[in-house]
Amino acid sequence: MMTETVEYRDGSVVLKGYLAYDDQTEKKMPGVLVMPEAFGLGVNAKRRADRLAALGYVALAGDPYGNGFETSDLQEAMKLSTSLMTTDSAKFRARGRAGLDKLASLPHVDASRLAVIGYCIGGTFALELARDGAPVRGVVSFHGGLTTQKPAEKGQVKGKILLCHGAEDPLVPQETVNALEKELTAAGVDWQLIAYGGVVHSFTNPNAASVGHPGIAYNQSADERSWAAMRDFFNEIFVG
Repeated sequence: MMTETVEYRDGSVVLKGYLAYDDQTEKKMPGVLVMPEAFGLGVNAKRRADRLAALGYVALAGDPYGNGFETSDLQEAMKLSTSLMTTDSAKFRARGRAGLDKLASLPHVDASRLAVIGYCIGGTFALELARDGAPVRGVVSFHGGLTTQKPAEKGQVKGKILLCHGAEDPLVPQETVNALEKELTAAGVDWQLIAYGGVVHSFTNPNAASVGHPGIAYNQSADERSWAAMRDFFNEIFVG
């Protein structure tokens, strides 16, 4: 497997992503953009990219802030992610689209078979790209932020949507989930939601408890089940 740092741009902002793929195959492969949590491009997103590469995908872990920045401080992460999400929605979507465009341009990627997955704010990126009509076959949100400044319009979303959500997530309450369901249904989207009982935010991150927030915790069962659900979803959108 080949891994490397890939530089790309969103306007004047230099972004540094992490690319993983099987360099022993000559055929073009589906591409998956992996958008990380609010802490920035870190080890969790890179490990997910590695696992996707092992499954036969070209995976690009994107950079939300620039220069591959990451932090371990919850307050700083919340400040950065909130600032990014509350800017103009077009600018937020452009940041995600920059990573998707870079992925699609790579010579070993089949640009007709793209997907986006995201964790926390990365899930927000994934959903915003879908709402923006990005040319993807599907997106997967893991414990993602679900609100938007610009709801999906009828016929705008090109791909299918899988939402993996902690049923006890205090950062994304049930009324927010209900609002998204209504939004996607009204827009005619093919969507599915899996809610994991007794599970809170950041359930896929083994280091989640280190931030010291009671609503943020790893859950191995939900992590494994959501990854399996994503694999089935990819088999559907890329093969089925």
